[in-house]
Amino acid sequence: MESQIENAIEIAWNPTSDQALKTQAFDYLNQIRSDPQAWQGCASLFTRTPRISEVVRLVSLEIVNNAIHVQSLDFQSLVGLRDVLLDYVRSTYGNTQQSQIDSPSLQNKLTQTLTLLFVTLYKQGWESFVDDFLALTILPGSNQRDNVPGVVLYLRILGSIHDEIADVIIVRQDNQVRSHTELKDLMRERDVLKIARSWQDLLALYGDQNDGIVEMTLKVIGKWVSWIDIALIIHDNTLSLILPLVGRSNESGGEDKVRDAAVDAFTEIVGKKMRPVDKTEMISFLNLRDIISQLIASPPLNEFKNTPRYDTDLGEAVAKLVNTVMSDIVRVLEDRSTDDATRATANQLLHDFIPLLLRFFGDEYDEICSTVISSLTDVLAYFRKLSELPPSFSETLPPILTAIITKMRYDETSSWGNEDEQTDEAEFQELRKRLQVLQKTVAVVDQNLYIDTLSNLVASTFQRLDGQGSQMDWRDVDLALHEMFLFGELAMPNQGLGVKNQPSLLASQRLMVMMTKMVQSGIANFPHPAILLHYMEICVRYCAFFESQPAFIGQVLENFVRLVHHDHVRIRTRSWYLFHRFVKHLRAQVGNVAETVIQSIGDLLPIKAEIPGDDADDDMSSDQTDNSADAMFASQLYLYEAIGCISSTASTPVEKQALYARSVMDPLFTDMEQHLPGAKAGDAQAILQIHHIIMALGTLAHGFSDWTPGANNANQRPPPAQILSDEFARAAEAILIALSELNTSSEIRAACRSAFSRLLGVLGSAVLPQLPQWIDGLLSRSSSKDEMAMFLRLLDQVVYGFKSEIYAVLNQLLTPLLQRVFGGLSEPISGTDDEIQLAELRREYLTFVGVILNNELAGVLVSQENQGFFQSLINSILTMARDIGPESGNLPASRLSFGLLSKMAGVWGGPDVANISANPSAPTGSPQPVIAGFDQFLLDRFHPVCWEVLRDQQFNPFSDAQAKQVLDEIAGLEQAIYLKTGEAFLQSLHSAIFPNLGIDGNDFLRAMTTSTNKKTFSKYLQDLLKSLR
Repeated sequence: MESQIENAIEIAWNPTSDQALKTQAFDYLNQIRSDPQAWQGCASLFTRTPRISEVVRLVSLEIVNNAIHVQSLDFQSLVGLRDVLLDYVRSTYGNTQQSQIDSPSLQNKLTQTLTLLFVTLYKQGWESFVDDFLALTILPGSNQRDNVPGVVLYLRILGSIHDEIADVIIVRQDNQVRSHTELKDLMRERDVLKIARSWQDLLALYGDQNDGIVEMTLKVIGKWVSWIDIALIIHDNTLSLILPLVGRSNESGGEDKVRDAAVDAFTEIVGKKMRPVDKTEMISFLNLRDIISQLIASPPLNEFKNTPRYDTDLGEAVAKLVNTVMSDIVRVLEDRSTDDATRATANQLLHDFIPLLLRFFGDEYDEICSTVISSLTDVLAYFRKLSELPPSFSETLPPILTAIITKMRYDETSSWGNEDEQTDEAEFQELRKRLQVLQKTVAVVDQNLYIDTLSNLVASTFQRLDGQGSQMDWRDVDLALHEMFLFGELAMPNQGLGVKNQPSLLASQRLMVMMTKMVQSGIANFPHPAILLHYMEICVRYCAFFESQPAFIGQVLENFVRLVHHDHVRIRTRSWYLFHRFVKHLRAQVGNVAETVIQSIGDLLPIKAEIPGDDADDDMSSDQTDNSADAMFASQLYLYEAIGCISSTASTPVEKQALYARSVMDPLFTDMEQHLPGAKAGDAQAILQIHHIIMALGTLAHGFSDWTPGANNANQRPPPAQILSDEFARAAEAILIALSELNTSSEIRAACRSAFSRLLGVLGSAVLPQLPQWIDGLLSRSSSKDEMAMFLRLLDQVVYGFKSEIYAVLNQLLTPLLQRVFGGLSEPISGTDDEIQLAELRREYLTFVGVILNNELAGVLVSQENQGFFQSLINSILTMARDIGPESGNLPASRLSFGLLSKMAGVWGGPDVANISANPSAPTGSPQPVIAGFDQFLLDRFHPVCWEVLRDQQFNPFSDAQAKQVLDEIAGLEQAIYLKTGEAFLQSLHSAIFPNLGIDGNDFLRAMTTSTNKKTFSKYLQDLLKSLR
């Protein structure tokens, strides 16, 4: 077998082997892995002398590992494997013959195997595990740990044991956790003391001889300290060996892995969980403040700062140590069990360590800065919890805030808008977000400090700008504007920093001063694009300023009109959106400047659709830097909406508004007419051009009027004047022509649907005569269920908004509309997406019927024109009501269906002939339905479907919240039928329902007739179902 395994491995890992032969070799090796005896041959291959190829030995050992880990070898097999490997280790690593030592990759694999054996045999079967490998560290005839190969293997095994049984990052099963806890307890009892002594021996012997061994030892100490007695480390013998390594100097000034490992070990030692009093005593005992101060003053972190020789690895290691210390100090202070003496010590430690924390927080390297952000967050969160900040802490806030603000600044090596540095830019913006959180916390702790510091920064920057102009460093201007942008969180309402979300009066006053200075400063002419972008963002964010200072609006508008033509594509496209936001918010204050604006930006309005290239989907750029044709057009649409806003200001006569609309739309109509023949012929570019024109027309309409039919919002502008509606009626006609010609294109239908929703605000009731054309185009045979659902949602708005005028149109179009919807509902389902779309279409269809019933338009459902379709309508609702299978996803539709049936009972059932109250009386009189025979229809069709669902074993209102909602609606329908049919309903219950259920019905009737809230009756039905199952 051994030779077969060897041959198979050689073939499988030989790149020149025949592929078919390789496949056979891998198949054979997979069989070997499941063979319970194969491990023996593999162990022999690994230990064979003379040695075979490394790949064979490596794979053989992997198969052995698999046997231990997966096949759970019996005790005798494990002991036999132990003996084989221990003999091998002693003969290979127990002497000074370096040529025999395995390669690092084989040592790693061997360490893994020995660790697995440790886990299975240390409790019983290999109690001498630690002693056996400790013995390897000493050469024959020696009394010190001078066998380097043995030492390295020993340290590898200790590191691997920690990773296997004590690494908290790895998620383990409960039984593994118990087993590993037992192993750690057993190790503490048997061997941890001798292991800790061995670390002392190794550090003492190799401290100035072998950096590799010292580094490994320190890393092992850093791992093990979390679960052994800290006293084994925190004593003079060990500390006297580690401390010199922490502070040792490196003449070359280069990287020192031993020093970094020593600092990391200290970090793990300090981070060990312990009682508050023990933690503060340990930090003081270790004299960490002085140690860290000395490290900060050492050449790698001080003399070489701002040079290529600066040791970032050491900086990050020490920053991690400071971060751990600070987090632990805060944890001590927040612990309610901390005594007064310990709290006083912790307060002093916190005060002493803040300067050290700020040294690394302010480091030029963001990786080092980011390392201590979490502990600075902890410190500020602790300050925030204090009812009154002691002077010793309040004096630390100014340097903290200054450090945060300084770190917000672009560094000298950074650039803006460079495509090659997009990743660096994104990382810096992410850092700014984290810094912003810290800055907010400072604002909460000391609001006046925050206001004064930011006010002074912005004021001094504008003062310097007055003197230096465009020669000023853009990074300083950017910082001031960035802080000015963030300042609004305190100065504006509902931003979260003010008391009960109310703005600070002082901050609001300062912001007014800042805004006045910014607008007057000429900063809009600064040459750097980042500054211009900030300027526009701030003008939009603080639009309210211009409401009280309208004199500045014209100046800012001029700047916007200039910036929308900027050479930098990112500035240009972003400015289109910001220009739209600015004029939309201030349309009430903007004067009659539409003509000037339209002339100024008219060159940006022509649409040129571009078919995306094959690599368009691979563009990983962010939204801010997306310069694709689609993104450019999406931004261009904001210009159309902005023109609509600025053309429809209160000070612009309506005749002028219509003229401006016509001046923008006429070129679009001409363009559409020119491209329509090509689009009909299937030209993709022409179709996309038509799509863009339709979107532009709809967006322009939305800018002119955001009036929503039926809305009662007091702040909403009134519907547009007739003359303006007439202009946009031309746009609707043009769009309908394109739709009728191109309704097989889903992109065109999507654009038309968007335009239809936006045209409603400018067309008003003039849209009603066109509805049949819209329906014909938007609900074509090619329309998906998703499209139908979206259009029905739009029709809900139309029906609700024009309920007093829509009856005749709705009466005409209802049957053809529902026929198309039924076609979508009956389409076969294939896949999850189809299921989701079907559920959406069902919901929108039922909601649409509900809107008709709720707005006193029920007559159209039973009119002469739609009478022939009424039965199909009822059948569809009943079908959806009874479909409650858990896999159907139809429970929401079932709930809506039962709700509709109840509504129909109320609309067409006539006056109540029964009553529901705490003391109900017997039904009186005969049913008088609005539609002849509808009372019997309720009993024959609506009532049975309730019990079909209730008796369905799949119906589970006991644990399914959606099914419980369906039950509530069923209860409501049963009560509605009772109210309209009275005695006839009671007779139906007594003759058909109660006998089948095996109950006398008294409790049922009592619950039904006395439950003024349907949920009370629903609760009875739920209990009834539970008792019957």
